[in-house]
Amino acid sequence: MIAGTLKNQTTTPNFRVGDERLIRVTSPAANKINSLLSKQGRPAGVLRVAVVGGGCSGLQYKMDLQDGPASRDILVETSGIRVVVDPKSALYVTGSELDYKDSLQDGGFKVNNPNAATSCSCGESFSA
Repeated sequence: MIAGTLKNQTTTPNFRVGDERLIRVTSPAANKINSLLSKQGRPAGVLRVAVVGGGCSGLQYKMDLQDGPASRDILVETSGIRVVVDPKSALYVTGSELDYKDSLQDGGFKVNNPNAATSCSCGESFSA
């Protein structure tokens, strides 16, 4: 009976709310993210920004569109976009700005990170 009771309970994620001191999204990036969320049928979705091991400088960014925050995430509302960052990634992205450039050369999303000690020539990875 206890297992059945636990199975029927819904759990809401336990997340914290942060501010633009953690991460800020520029207007061009916000427009692109809104467009992508709409195309995926997730107008109320979030952009997850994470830092994972890899790349030629040791760390790289991973971005993904999701339905909402997960437990322990930090949720930041910036430029009309909801961004979520896990606590470990927050250590690396604090103070960063997410920008988007629509061009053939150097186009796409770019993270301007004041914590990056070095970055590779392709701009896809960094070290802290």
